[in-house]
Amino acid sequence: MAPESAALLKAGLVLLVAAQALPLASGCNRGFYERMIGDLCLAKFKLDMGGLERGLWCSWPDTTEIYEGLTNCTYQVALRMDCFWPNQIVDHFFMQIHRTYFHDCALTGRLLHDPPIGVLAPFIAVPVLVTLLMTALVVWRSKRTEGLL
Repeated sequence: MAPESAALLKAGLVLLVAAQALPLASGCNRGFYERMIGDLCLAKFKLDMGGLERGLWCSWPDTTEIYEGLTNCTYQVALRMDCFWPNQIVDHFFMQIHRTYFHDCALTGRLLHDPPIGVLAPFIAVPVLVTLLMTALVVWRSKRTEGLL
């Protein structure tokens, strides 16, 4: 762990301990919880992601440990502050994380592309041929019944 990260983590833990020493009547102080996950969890996440090459941000094997650390941090802060987890603050927090860091990533982690022509051709050719065949059948059948009347 980087020295800056360790110092940041220590400072955050001190703030959490101080918050526990002052009992709150309502349980979860949502504003303080939001500030704490921003100051503690987001700061460490930014530091860790900054140490990762930007081209690797969409690589799940490279970011999984950092992302799990962020998730665990928000959970631990919620646990120590008597807040439910997950909650609306955490949802909004992770939406911001994804908008900032993962907005260009494909859902599966791979770039989408067209299927090979061997797969694509039957899906195009069969409906076209069936349409032409049905049209020819209707025309042939309609000409055949005209002669019977």
